[in-house]
Amino acid sequence: MVRTRFAPSPTGYLHIGGLRTALYAYLFAKKHGGKFILRIEDTDQNREVAGAVDVIIQALDKAGLHYDEGPGVGGDCGPYIQSQRKDIYLKYARQLLESGDAYCCFCTKERLEDMHKSGATKYDKRCLALSAQEVQDRIARGEPYVIRQNIPSVGSSTYHDEVFGDITVDYKDLEDNILIKSDGMPTYNFANVIDDHLMGITHCIRGVEYLMSTPKYNLLYDALGWERPVYVHLQPIMRDATHKLSKRDGDAGFEDFLNKGFLPHAIVNYIALLGWNPKDNREKLSMSELTELFSIDGLQKSSSIFDETKMRWLNSLYIKEIAAAEFHSAAMPFYEKYCADANVDLEYLSELLQPRVEILSDIKDKTEFLRAFDDGAQTPFDFSLFENKKWKTDAALAKSIIDECIEITENAEVDDLESVNAALNALAEKKSLKKGQVLWVYRIALTGAAATPGGGAEMVKLFGKEKAVARLRKVKTILDS
Repeated sequence: MVRTRFAPSPTGYLHIGGLRTALYAYLFAKKHGGKFILRIEDTDQNREVAGAVDVIIQALDKAGLHYDEGPGVGGDCGPYIQSQRKDIYLKYARQLLESGDAYCCFCTKERLEDMHKSGATKYDKRCLALSAQEVQDRIARGEPYVIRQNIPSVGSSTYHDEVFGDITVDYKDLEDNILIKSDGMPTYNFANVIDDHLMGITHCIRGVEYLMSTPKYNLLYDALGWERPVYVHLQPIMRDATHKLSKRDGDAGFEDFLNKGFLPHAIVNYIALLGWNPKDNREKLSMSELTELFSIDGLQKSSSIFDETKMRWLNSLYIKEIAAAEFHSAAMPFYEKYCADANVDLEYLSELLQPRVEILSDIKDKTEFLRAFDDGAQTPFDFSLFENKKWKTDAALAKSIIDECIEITENAEVDDLESVNAALNALAEKKSLKKGQVLWVYRIALTGAAATPGGGAEMVKLFGKEKAVARLRKVKTILDS
């Protein structure tokens, strides 16, 4: 059975690149009827951020990547948090010591720093020369030590990667990495090999930064007599041609884009296409379609550049097709943030906005009219908004028809948009004006804003008759002053 894993470090948030790695591992497992496992790699306790594990789990859930085994779910290969597996790693480290594939290193931090200052690019194997008795004596005296991997000094290693083909690395370019730190905790380089084997991982899907260090892991597999997994290395997602997408440079986390108002699956859909080609040029794909189409031979050797504008476009397609109730629910946090005191029919506002926003944070600008001119607004009414060159309107025209606009609104059936528009059209005919002139003045008088998600009749329905009339009367007072 195919078994893949996503093994993030709990450092605070789920990077878009990490989410894509998880997505590909998930899609591959599901396409082949396999299992997708979540493992938390928290061996570097100094970098762990409190609550980060929950952030990762919640992000995967929102993205629709539901793991089959892992924290909170369980499984036959647990525990799935590395810090809880310390004794497991020590067992295999001792086995490597006995076979000579690892050795104890007592070098101090100062000695290692001096070595590197002198120009050394890797550890010089000094402690490999210690006798077994000397090692035992120094351990007995309580000297701190680490366990290092004993990598051959000569020769090379070749392995096959499903994306990049055969990769050959000379052993002389590899360092004797630390497997077990002085506190007894494993390093990533060791723990990931042990865990992948014990958890039955058949396909190791991860970032390209591990491409050249994989021979070190293969030496461990071979030394322990284990079968190597299939390797799939992924190129990074780039901000531009020379820079990776990074949190330091702005938004790069899954939650960042959710907070901007991107829908979870729109993000998933977009990042699926950053490094993978479905071969039929489709861009909008459901999770079931992604699962059906995904294949390793569609993965690209080149990096992909993240284009937020393109993701906005894709997100707009999803927003337009989701159910009205789903859009309204998704929009509520943005209403609470930007329209908390608006006192309008929010469900109807959602009806107006759904075809007009690309991402949910567009709600801020699209509802500016609710804040620009209201009963308690501090911003003075901008009479220049009445001026429209196309319709030849101005504040004087507004003043000449404001009483009729108020009367129409007082008599309006606010849910009958056609009757409101018919009354406004009749007013235009009565005053020998063009329909567009009256409609423009009416909407501006109601909203005090140049752009609104609907015309005057829609604004009356949104505000309700009482509030709409109050707004118009306020404008009349200002016009008459």
